[in-house]
Amino acid sequence: MIGRLDPATGDIKLVDAPVTNAKPYGIKIDAAGTPWVSCNGAPCLLKVDPATMAVTEVKLTLPGTTVRRLDIAEDGIIWYVNSGQGRLGRYNPKTGETKEWVSPSGQKSHPYAIAVVNGIVWYNESGVRPDMLVRFDPQSETFQSWPIASGNVYAGIVRHMRPTRDGNLLIHQSSTNRIMLVTPKSRAAAR
Repeated sequence: MIGRLDPATGDIKLVDAPVTNAKPYGIKIDAAGTPWVSCNGAPCLLKVDPATMAVTEVKLTLPGTTVRRLDIAEDGIIWYVNSGQGRLGRYNPKTGETKEWVSPSGQKSHPYAIAVVNGIVWYNESGVRPDMLVRFDPQSETFQSWPIASGNVYAGIVRHMRPTRDGNLLIHQSSTNRIMLVTPKSRAAAR
């Protein structure tokens, strides 16, 4: 189910996902106020009408697809991590076009958290140790990746990423209970 809470009235509205076993997971709101939801149990994304709570399915065609998280770029493009197939995906709501790329560590890389910062897509691969931080440039369609430090713990699992106001990236590594600041070199060189 997908729910909406009105903090002013306390009213809660719940609606069923239109897909069996969808397992709604990550939620982001686009610039027009429309919620987008990832499906962690079925190959789809869900679009929620903010006024009526009507839910529309966006089918993703690759069998075995499960989407943990998504983020929305400034241009309205939906970026998502296909955890079930170890891929990064892009959905264009205006054209309906979907495209996916194999993540650098392959099918079992289990991408998890994702954030778009200044047009660059950042995500982690949680199926390898240590977790890898991956940078994807949509213009050149190229990847770079680095191991994420976990101290003396051979662990990982970055569950959330958030851009900072100054164009950096915050990542939360739940297994070590750390929040880390990632400063891209291009931003650091400009200072």
